[in-house]
Amino acid sequence: MMKHLFNKGTDLTKPVLLLLHGTGGNEEDLLSLAEMISPESSVLSVRGNVSENGMPRFFRRLAEGVFDEEDLIFRTKELHDFIDEAAGKYEFDRDQVVAVGYSNGANIAGSLIFHYKNSLKGAILHHPMVPRRGVELPDLSGLPVFIGAGKNDPICPPEETEELEKLLSSAGAEVHVKWENMGHQLSRAEVEEAAEWFHKNLMS
Repeated sequence: MMKHLFNKGTDLTKPVLLLLHGTGGNEEDLLSLAEMISPESSVLSVRGNVSENGMPRFFRRLAEGVFDEEDLIFRTKELHDFIDEAAGKYEFDRDQVVAVGYSNGANIAGSLIFHYKNSLKGAILHHPMVPRRGVELPDLSGLPVFIGAGKNDPICPPEETEELEKLLSSAGAEVHVKWENMGHQLSRAEVEEAAEWFHKNLMS
């Protein structure tokens, strides 16, 4: 089991939000986002199992922006299996899981999409990078994906966002990119737009 918290929602017909924090965060970090996006949803918030100088992460990296691919693949499977387990334990619909990730958490959510068909019903990725290159993506027909990006993001340059959008769209995903004149930080406007997008694309 991974360290996590589960809050049962007040409306079990709504998607379950899988919260995935950024480097150095924990399972409490994004609870306010869930509150803004879908306050009635159940929430499964997970802490990354890797420690980088004492900071929790979801997978190892070799340097800033250089992922340890082997660890990424291993940790993606670990998270995928954990969601299956949690669905059984907390009795939620496994097919109703929408990831909400920031930075490192958005990268592992992206990796779930790249490696496992139907692992998510949709995803809100705040400042993600391309998880892997040179792999064939599963058929993502109709999968709704929101990407929040900063035009001045030093960690995740605009080209990275454009490449990710292209890869996902080519596999059939319906991608919406929200650009902000910001760096890597998460803005309220970005979360508000994600919430609006969520209601349009995942609540019908």
